This record gives sequence, C-alpha cells and structure tokens, in this order.
Amino acid sequence: MNELEWRLLEDKVPLEHVRLPDQTELCKGDRVRLHPRPGGDVMDLALDGKTAVIESIEQDYEGSIHVSVVLDDDPGSDIGHLRQPGHRFFFRAEELEPLTEAETPIASPRILIAGIGNVFFGDDGFGVEVAGRFNGRSMASGVQVVDFGIRSYDLAYALTSGRYDAAILVDATSRGGVPGDIYVLLPDLTESSEPAPANAHSMNPETVLRMARTFGQLPTQILVVACEPETLGGEEGRLGLSETVNAAVDRAVSVVESLVTRISSGEEIKETTECN
Repeated sequence: MNELEWRLLEDKVPLEHVRLPDQTELCKGDRVRLHPRPGGDVMDLALDGKTAVIESIEQDYEGSIHVSVVLDDDPGSDIGHLRQPGHRFFFRAEELEPLTEAETPIASPRILIAGIGNVFFGDDGFGVEVAGRFNGRSMASGVQVVDFGIRSYDLAYALTSGRYDAAILVDATSRGGVPGDIYVLLPDLTESSEPAPANAHSMNPETVLRMARTFGQLPTQILVVACEPETLGGEEGRLGLSETVNAAVDRAVSVVESLVTRISSGEEIKETTECN
C-alpha cells in the first residue's frame, strides 16, 4: 500500500463492525488469530498464526474493507495503537479467525501510565520525569508506561484504542497547594459541550480527555496523579524541574505504583492530597 493509499484510507470514517463469511461479527477490540491468504510474501508467513487485537475497521476509496490489527507480542504495540505504520497491519476479514473465550485468558487490568508535560517550561515537565523514573523497573503484567510529552493526539488515540482498561495520567497541576504537593484526582469523564482543542502540541488532562471523547470510547477508569508546581519558567521558559518538585518525583512514582496495585485489586479510589 503506497503513501497516497494510506492517506486515502486514513480519511475514511472507521466502521463499527465487519461480518465474516460465517456471519460472525468482529468489532474494534476483539482478539483474533491471523491467517494470511496463500501465496503472500515473507511478512505473511511471519504473521501466520499470530494473535492480535483489532485496532480499527476501515473502508478504502474503492469500497474494500480492511481490518487494522496490532500484534499481541509486538514490543512496539503501543506505537501500532497510535496508528503508526509498521506496527499495525491490515487484513481482509476472511483472513481473521475470532478467538474464543477459552483462548482469551482472564488477565490483569491493562493499565496505561502516561507522563505528560513540556520539559521546556520548568515544572510542567513533571509527568515526563515521572515516566522516565520507571525505566528499568519491573512492571506488573499489562502495565505500560509511555512518555507522551506534549503529543496530545497520540495520547488521545492511545486512550481510545481499546487496549487499556484504566489509565493514570501524570502531570503538573496548580490547585493552590504548596509546591511539591501530590494530588490523586478523578477527572469528570462525562461528555462536555466544549469543542476539542486543536493544538496538537499542548495539553493537560482536561483538554486531552475532551479531545479523546471525539475519537472513541475511553477506559472505564482514569486517574490523574498531579504535582503542585513551583515555577513554569515564565515567558522565557526553563529547562528542568525546580528543586522542590524534583524532590517530589520519587513520591509520585510510589503513588502511581500504589494506584496500579489498587486498580488491579478492584479497590475504590478516592481523591487525595499528599502534602509536601
């Protein structure tokens, strides 16, 4: 598929479902086994028998239906759900075998930990720094940490990919507390009448969630771990966190890890403030 065909395909509105020849219905988020058509290329041979999750169902400019999937064992699977070629693959419906419930084991909740913020504006880079502290740490099955920075569209697509049951957004948020205070917040996930922001390079949890609602279904549980900033760098900006907020990063990591455990156990979570 060439670049023009990719763009034309992207411009189409995704379909809600597709029917297989036996009338089985496949929808976004369903898990399938891949059976590429005979006579394909070496990539088809490599993907034959692999399991995947349906990322979207799309119709091209000629009316043909293509099912976009992301492989279960792709180490860059999050990139596929961000709609990046090379980590998502297109198949015709007849090349897919639905997995039965017995073939889909009950797993731990799939949780996205998203660090967001602009590192060139002082303490606004708090979420990015927290995400970085998870590098090299052993994470529970189903938990993924991603530094989104200011990539609002990418985060919105990830939240609506159907891949995650819950998400923890980490950001700097001013709520009138003492710099370094850590908040656990429960954002309002109800529909908003305000339009989604158009700026792809600036975001905060409220605006990115409003944008994401226009893309699709959000995870059932979304939390925000926020830190009271000391400085955002002023008009000229600032590279790096303030000493006070930097000292709060490890505390925030502990809070996020605790939330992962509590989400996995089904515990009810309420808004809290951990004072500096």
